Amino acid sequence: MNRVTITDDLSFSRIVYGMWRLAEADDTSPAHVQAKIEACLEQGITTMDQADIYGGYEAEEVLGNALKAAPALKDQIEIVTKCDIVAPAGRYSDAPVKYYDTSSSHITASVDHSLRLMDVDKIDTLLIHRPDPMMDHHETGAALDAVVASGKVRSIGVSNFKLHDWTLLQSAMKTPLITNQIELSLTAHQGFTNGDVAYLQERNVPIMAWSPLGGGTLVTGEGDGALRTAMTKVAQANGTDIGAVAVAWLLAHPANIVPVMGTNNLNRIKSLSDALEVEMDRQTWFFLYTAALGQEVP
Repeated sequence: MNRVTITDDLSFSRIVYGMWRLAEADDTSPAHVQAKIEACLEQGITTMDQADIYGGYEAEEVLGNALKAAPALKDQIEIVTKCDIVAPAGRYSDAPVKYYDTSSSHITASVDHSLRLMDVDKIDTLLIHRPDPMMDHHETGAALDAVVASGKVRSIGVSNFKLHDWTLLQSAMKTPLITNQIELSLTAHQGFTNGDVAYLQERNVPIMAWSPLGGGTLVTGEGDGALRTAMTKVAQANGTDIGAVAVAWLLAHPANIVPVMGTNNLNRIKSLSDALEVEMDRQTWFFLYTAALGQEVP
């Protein structure tokens, strides 16, 4: 599997395994989580996407239990995790309201929590999960620089940021921001025309795409009938399923989009790399895009 360069000494696999549902699986035993990671590794998928809030602040620990049981896996994977969302659950169950916290103390504590729960000595990439309307960019930027300088975090990125959010935070940092994780799919394609993708593409910043299957609607049949018909036609021509087509559509874009694929189904995990085999030329890309728009392009 091809890889995407993140920094001089860090790269991500072309497809990332998303662990937001890891703690919700019927089986969260270390052995079963290990089986999921190994299924990814067999395909060349080495990058794992986490967040402190996933699973009600439990998903990182579920991963950590597996890494404790199989410590050799630690050197075979890259870990992305996120912080700044505080919700009334888990260790924040006494929070009176859901809010964002990009203060220095919260970032530092979140990093330490994540390292301990995942049983690792470094986080490959730390993302600020959501733009914080109360962010003091000087304080936040300095805190992020500090966790990198400490060796606890290798690189910094963001998630769900707009151009102005990105430039504000970057203006107060010495460490370059290396990715923005945004929603992109055939059902959430606005980023291709509203500047989200163009801004990052211009700067050669890889884009992590969350919910690349439209929250599952692209494969469950709950979405648009015309789009599903178009995807089925492409899938049949390639001898694959429509999920692989949806992911291939993102992979074909020149902006270095890295889909984050989340599933607890082991068989589905084993087929995540099928998207790499789909032929997606320009006409096929626009065939699907037109179906997603519901009309031909202007």
